[in-house]
Amino acid sequence: MTEYADVIYTGGDIVTIDEHNPSATALAVRAGRITAVGESDDLVPAHRGPATRMVDLDGATLLPGFLDPHSHYINSLTVANQVNVFAPPAGPGSDVDAIVAALRTFRDSHRIPPGEMIVAYGYDDTLMPGGRLLHKDDLDVDFGANPVLVGHVSMHGAVLNSAAMRMFDITADTETPPGGVIVRKEGTTEPDGLVMETAFLPIFAAMPKPTPSQEITWSKAGQMLYAAAGITTAHEGATHAADVELIYRAAEGGARLIDVVAYPFILELDEVLHRHPPATFGSYHNRVKLGGVKVTLDGSPQGRTAYFTTPYLVDGPDGQHNWCGELGFSQETVNGWFKQVYDLGLPLDIHANGDAAIDVALSAHEFAAAGDLGRDRLTVMVHSQFVRRDQLQRYVDYKIIPSFFTPHTFYFGDAHVRLRGKTQADFLSPMRAAIDLGLRPTNHTDFVVTPLDQMFVVWTAVNRISRGGATIGADQRVTPLEALKAITINAARQYREADTKGSLEAGKLADLVVLDGNPLTVDPDAIKDIRVVETIKEGETVYRG
Repeated sequence: MTEYADVIYTGGDIVTIDEHNPSATALAVRAGRITAVGESDDLVPAHRGPATRMVDLDGATLLPGFLDPHSHYINSLTVANQVNVFAPPAGPGSDVDAIVAALRTFRDSHRIPPGEMIVAYGYDDTLMPGGRLLHKDDLDVDFGANPVLVGHVSMHGAVLNSAAMRMFDITADTETPPGGVIVRKEGTTEPDGLVMETAFLPIFAAMPKPTPSQEITWSKAGQMLYAAAGITTAHEGATHAADVELIYRAAEGGARLIDVVAYPFILELDEVLHRHPPATFGSYHNRVKLGGVKVTLDGSPQGRTAYFTTPYLVDGPDGQHNWCGELGFSQETVNGWFKQVYDLGLPLDIHANGDAAIDVALSAHEFAAAGDLGRDRLTVMVHSQFVRRDQLQRYVDYKIIPSFFTPHTFYFGDAHVRLRGKTQADFLSPMRAAIDLGLRPTNHTDFVVTPLDQMFVVWTAVNRISRGGATIGADQRVTPLEALKAITINAARQYREADTKGSLEAGKLADLVVLDGNPLTVDPDAIKDIRVVETIKEGETVYRG
């Protein structure tokens, strides 16, 4: 008996990301999986039954649903309750006055009572006019009664007002931990507001969490942010033990619109393993799985906390001269982390931006993988923004996957030229060099560092144009198809899910996205203007624009 399709898509471009069948004019879906991809004249008569729903794309483009290689899904739960202070065009934070005004507007419109915390995200100190930065005193003027935390765009720190300093017990007597930053007022030990890296970790861990009644609602809202960007698999990039349980609880309660892959933070791995032994990693339950373990080695280049072998061209965030950034942990400690994860047989995601941090990671890999350096362990070097050419070759030798961050070329490219120099900035997230070496890189937003916008991710990889209009490494541009592979099939391989996701092939999940333009045929500069029309997870529409 013939099993007819539940739905057949025709009438638009179908970009399969399948090298053996790169384009088609029809696609059939049954029971949440793709059953056929091919030419309409052959496919429709064979798969259309009395109950089959025919969908005319009306000139739109059908692609595999996007897989998010790296972001911070847990932050999406609270973004709706926070203040966007990104610099234009992503937000209103053009200067200090605009940031404070946005905070005031949020407080007044939401009727925030005295004593309740106000949180913002997206503060970019590299774009403040005349170098006029945000300080604790700027926030104290209007927010004496509310703790205020203005998250740095890197997500590695924040500017706190006095009430927030008291809340988190940061005083003039608080010592700056190794690898941390607590900016002090000039000539004193009094904190000035900005707290970053290891000094910020306890603050981040202590941030207020949603109540049990809010967890499901907030989780669904967060997943809709991803679905609206065409993403059917989201990434949670440094998961605290309590957040692992929150994600599972919310999914059990019905927050499972899309897949979520979480990477527990190395410092809390032992706690996570008590409830989730290694054998449970890699398997979905209610569309949630633990993908591996996350290690963070350095900070962000725009925050001047990434770790380099050569000095920045400007002083450090607290006025340090000949500043190269710092490693928050010893090489011996990092070696131990890698060995623990490798011995457990788990994939490892490593946050490393600066070339010195990447050196530390490669040395730790050589220690932990001694005797079998080139085995595919699903080790991912997240960001790899200032990787050197010699390090890329070692990625090839060690089967390390680079997950690049080309949105930096737009959002922070001008700052990188100023902070690191034109030559180094031009080799930022070098996708072309990586692909030419045979690597299959992925590419990400690091949300909430940059907005969830997969077409903008593709545009940055193809064009590499900065906010100021400068070209950042023209020789590292990739083709639109290569850029799409970085958020589809390559990302599926990163998750060991290429057998079910990442391309439009019979037997794979019907995770689909419909766009109002074809990234392969529009003018390269117009890719960023393409919008998501519909997002489909296993045959069911989860978002419609």
